Amino acid sequence: MTDVYTPADLPQKIQHYIDGEFVDSADGDTFAVLNPVTNETYVHAAAGKKADIDRAVAAAKAAFEDGPWPRMLPRERSRVLHRIADIVESRDARLAELESFDSGLPITQALGQARRAAENFRFFADLIVAQADDAYKVPGRQMNYVNRKPIGVAGLITPWNTPFMLESWKLGPALATGNTVVLKPAEFTPLSASLWAGIFEEAGLPKGVFNLVNGLGEDAGDALVKHPDVPLISFTGESSTGQLIFGNAAPFLKGLSMELGGKSPAIVFADADLDVAIDACIFGVFSLNGERCTAGSRILVERAIYDEFVERYAAQARRVKVGHPHDPATEVGALVHPEHYDKVMSYVEIGKTEGRLVAGGGRPDGFPTGNYVAPTVFADVMPDARIFQEEIFGPVVAITPFESDAEALALANNTKYGLAAYVWTNDLKRGHNFAQSVEAGMVWLNSNNVRDLRTPFGGVKASGLGHEGGYRSIDFYTDQQSVHITLGEPHNPTFGKN
Repeated sequence: MTDVYTPADLPQKIQHYIDGEFVDSADGDTFAVLNPVTNETYVHAAAGKKADIDRAVAAAKAAFEDGPWPRMLPRERSRVLHRIADIVESRDARLAELESFDSGLPITQALGQARRAAENFRFFADLIVAQADDAYKVPGRQMNYVNRKPIGVAGLITPWNTPFMLESWKLGPALATGNTVVLKPAEFTPLSASLWAGIFEEAGLPKGVFNLVNGLGEDAGDALVKHPDVPLISFTGESSTGQLIFGNAAPFLKGLSMELGGKSPAIVFADADLDVAIDACIFGVFSLNGERCTAGSRILVERAIYDEFVERYAAQARRVKVGHPHDPATEVGALVHPEHYDKVMSYVEIGKTEGRLVAGGGRPDGFPTGNYVAPTVFADVMPDARIFQEEIFGPVVAITPFESDAEALALANNTKYGLAAYVWTNDLKRGHNFAQSVEAGMVWLNSNNVRDLRTPFGGVKASGLGHEGGYRSIDFYTDQQSVHITLGEPHNPTFGKN
């Protein structure tokens, strides 16, 4: 295959990082990591099992119980996190290069993810210093205040779409609040995760605070979820995997934060700015190769503008540039793995029986190999169709007409998911009422996936359990202890007095 790009200085192998050292798996097992452009193995990674998780958890537990990190002042931890952010920011080009190569994301979009990762650390570094906990006073009688304490070893399980950024989204608050961590990155994309160890060492993070175990979800991930010394699990991934984690964590009564799948609607009313809405709905499903949990993959369009919208949207989708991930002109790159490519292509074939194909529908011209899917648009999709109901997680979109506000709301809420929604209208009253009625954890009104890091991130229904972001992340990664102090005479009923 021509024009295959390989970054310089790739590692010869990818190892675990446990208690400050790079190590192989206890049993020596490895798994192949594929280049999504060629589907050829470019490196082998250590395949972690229960023994490796046990070792990593033991290191993290010792660092929590005996090490300095949980006992540092917030300002001291903040300085380390700011150094981490500085290092990530200074290496954004290299991080993006490796992320793009490993995941198939277009290089320009991978660069944005690297910068966002730095901002995640900077945000939580500032937040823990500025944090104020509640105090409640009854003058002359009592005072009550809340003391926040780190919980222990946090198990972090991350997905393969934008892996480095999503790892930072969990690592930042977990470390900022004084916990120690064991990270289990996605097996499809372990390359960028292997950089964290060097970044943390250079920033001065104490030994044992950060540990990383690569491996399959059913091996390393399962062992982490079931480990009795890991009181917290933060997971981002498929809803079906989230159900398994929920069940496996239940006997240990673990704290769980799970950001799961989505099938988010984008609702376009006739009074919307059509040019802006089309641009947003193109970007919302085709950016990040369509491999994004908040993708607006169901577009609901008011009947009065439906035909014009479909025609213009399909024409623009056909102009979206599919290309090699390293090419700055590329807008849609290669899907992450052949298994996922096969899944997405199976939905494309299903869609041909469930809707009217108006763009894409297969492998794009000029890409005979690799995990390339042409941006695909189906119109006239009924609400009971599988491509309307099921998460595809690729560059595939379903468009459905509606006649009234009530029908639009019913269609928007007609899936098991509830992560995000996008509403396009210039009617302020309608926009607010619709936003408050739609079953979604996050709603963008005349906006497209721009998020303030202070706001909660999470979904409802099958899209998640709990929220992270801002103080919600601080809440998840800390225990809140109430301390009560009597300032006057103790108010004690007397039992057993003569």
